[in-house]
Amino acid sequence: MTVTGSIGQRVTGTDDDPGGAGAVAAGPAVLYGREAELAAVSQLLWPAPEVPADGRVVYVAGGPGEGRSALLARAARDFPGEAHVVGAPGRQVPWSGARALLAALAPSGAAGNRAARLARGPEGIAAALASLVPGRGPVLLCLDDFPLWDAHSRAAFTAHWRSPGPRQGARAAWLVASAPGRPLPVAGAAPLVRLPRLTRAGARALLDGASGGGTCPAVAERLLDEAAGHPGVLAEAVRRLPPEVLDGTVPAPGRLVDDGVLARVYAGLLGALPADGRRLLRVVASACAPADPAAGAPYRTEVGTALARARAQRVPVEALDGLVAAGLLDRRGDTLAFADPFLARAAGAAPAAGRPSGDGGRPVRADGAAAPSASPAPPTAHERHRTDRLGPPPVVRARSGVARGRALLTRGFAALAGGPVMDAHEAFTQAAKVLRDREPAEAADARFLAMEAAWAAGDVDACLAALDLAPAAGGTERAFAEGLRAALTVRPDQARTPLSRVVAVGAARDEPRLLLRAGSAALVLGDVAAAARLHGRALARARAEQRASLLPRILEHLAYAELRAGRYARAGHAAGEGLRAARATGQLNSAAHQHAVLALVASVTGDGPSVAEHAERALAIGRPHGLTQAVTLAEWALARAELGGGLAAQAAARLAPLVRPGPHGGHFALRMLAVPCFVEAAVASGRAAEARAATEEYALWAGCGLDRPAPAQLARCRALLAPRGEETGRWFGEALRRHEDGGNDFERARTLFAYGTWLRRRRRPGEARGPLRDALVTFERASAEGWARQARAELRATGAAGGRPAEPSAVAGLTPQQQRIARLVAGGATNQEVATRLSLSPRTVDHHLRGVYARLQIRSRVELSALMAEAEARA
Repeated sequence: MTVTGSIGQRVTGTDDDPGGAGAVAAGPAVLYGREAELAAVSQLLWPAPEVPADGRVVYVAGGPGEGRSALLARAARDFPGEAHVVGAPGRQVPWSGARALLAALAPSGAAGNRAARLARGPEGIAAALASLVPGRGPVLLCLDDFPLWDAHSRAAFTAHWRSPGPRQGARAAWLVASAPGRPLPVAGAAPLVRLPRLTRAGARALLDGASGGGTCPAVAERLLDEAAGHPGVLAEAVRRLPPEVLDGTVPAPGRLVDDGVLARVYAGLLGALPADGRRLLRVVASACAPADPAAGAPYRTEVGTALARARAQRVPVEALDGLVAAGLLDRRGDTLAFADPFLARAAGAAPAAGRPSGDGGRPVRADGAAAPSASPAPPTAHERHRTDRLGPPPVVRARSGVARGRALLTRGFAALAGGPVMDAHEAFTQAAKVLRDREPAEAADARFLAMEAAWAAGDVDACLAALDLAPAAGGTERAFAEGLRAALTVRPDQARTPLSRVVAVGAARDEPRLLLRAGSAALVLGDVAAAARLHGRALARARAEQRASLLPRILEHLAYAELRAGRYARAGHAAGEGLRAARATGQLNSAAHQHAVLALVASVTGDGPSVAEHAERALAIGRPHGLTQAVTLAEWALARAELGGGLAAQAAARLAPLVRPGPHGGHFALRMLAVPCFVEAAVASGRAAEARAATEEYALWAGCGLDRPAPAQLARCRALLAPRGEETGRWFGEALRRHEDGGNDFERARTLFAYGTWLRRRRRPGEARGPLRDALVTFERASAEGWARQARAELRATGAAGGRPAEPSAVAGLTPQQQRIARLVAGGATNQEVATRLSLSPRTVDHHLRGVYARLQIRSRVELSALMAEAEARA
């Protein structure tokens, strides 16, 4: 038996395998716990002694430190014939790998050169082998770390293995090894032997061999537990621990297998990755890291979370599909996971630049010695020469349509999270086209994502185009697409049936995405109660499954459903939580939407500074990113705050573009919802003609039945526009009657307030008190303090004593002049005395005093005296 190594060496293994790469000594190669795999290789290569090698190919796959190279060395020694083990040459030049193997087979340099010329000819490797092995016994050719060989050699050997029929030089058998991240070529039905982790018994034998059998039992058990059957990790941990720790003389550290051990074992694998791949793997590892790694929690995260972190750290995300294709990451749906937790820890512990650390970055073997470096020397001018000058590089040419489609999906996710949404729409559109015939399920997802991006941008035509990108699948997916298409083209009767089916089916599921889709369908139908319920369930499931990247989107939909239902306190709570989740996952566009919802909630509660702050932040993100939906909500919030502050003309001017149809108007799904607010502001500011035109369009939309409060709000708009008092009263009565079925208590309270105000101004204070009291109670229950304050003022103007008593702290809100007048009046001075004291006219004093009464919500000097006394006592 003859065993040789690569050119000029009697050595095997030049990769990052710490499981036995090293010199082929005179004695048998030591393998711990690999008896089953070695037997499988032997059985596949030579089933019986009388069966010669016949050109068969066997693949061996094992991770760093799992004994891949040692298995090849042992198989070569056990082979009943001539065996050669050749690793990846250090100099990566065209045909360097083939030359290394043929030189090992050739009896002389001239024969090796002649065989190399034949390998480049039409007959390829078969002719080269035929010139070297005829008349010799069976030959085993072991190619270690084959994917690291030069491209010309890989292509030639792969073509040889794939060639049908009997091959020249059929007395040769092949054993080809690779590590994760370095895919092997597919050669028909060639068997693959994977190296699993060691059993407990095998790991214990390796530990005894590495430590000389002197390990303390307690320390040994901890080492076996933490190494989890990984031979390279176990050997490196033993090498690093001092003898006094191993024998139990000195207490062991908190973690025996620390990140330094893993960084050294996986140094070769990480160092062989492209720089962008290493950086992205590090980002994913940081996103996947569980709170307690020792508890065995999986290293898993959402795709959106990882992409958001990468974008925040300015790490290119195009390498994601390559990491998945190489088997380093496992992607299932929206979830990313590390198949090897040790790799996750090693990637997270690697320096930010991506270079392996520890002992110069060199990997280790199972015996603790440093393996030869896997990093090639700087390329020479000859090595930089490219034979394929025409066309793109082989890596680009080799990318499949599926890989290109998934790269587009990755780009779309990044833009949807924090970039212009129409860029996301374009990326998802292209992904759907690329994947349509290759991965229909992923193409359908890309279609809906493109539609979602166009929806955020308020582009109806782009939404419809996205829905037509991929063939409709069956079930609720088709129903959802048909229902949305009908709704977007204003065919509510045709939208109702398919969307109702989506709601019904989704309500019976527990998958967050299906619940989110069902909730969206309910919102389109105007069933806000079902939408809030479904989104609440989706939120609970997403939390239970730790799907962090879905939380901002679900909370965004939930907050909007609560807004539509008039439950502003709940909407604010959901939006606040969604804002925190969006910031944590780097989803800038979702944060803009949450800010817009919070601004709208603040406009109801009467918190002017909060309205301005949240609206400003929403607009700062929404305008440059094309988020028409968020921009419309923010502008609506500012207009409502202005209307509540008595600035009706300013509110009408802000709302007029939002309710206008066309590309320069507001968002198509929000435009009609803002019409009642615009009508109120327009009537108060003398823009009745515009208000009537908007009301007539609103009447057509309300007739579609897609918004339950719409008929009641339409009647309120007609009441505000009615030319005669009797007709106004009739329309207010109609509005209150329709509110009984509307399901929005806040809008009902606004109608009651408008009706009570109209009655008081018609000098019917007794009739006005009932509607105003009912409105006040609802406003207070909804935490709508701004509206409640107006209702109390109107109620007091009717002569009623109802309403919340004024707070002494309200005195601080008076102007300095008002405070001086209030103190003098509370002290018993008349208006004339105050005027003389402050050098003012009595009329000016009377004007200021009325402002004091309105601000403090009081009606007499007696109340003012009591309130000022209490305020001074507290001060």
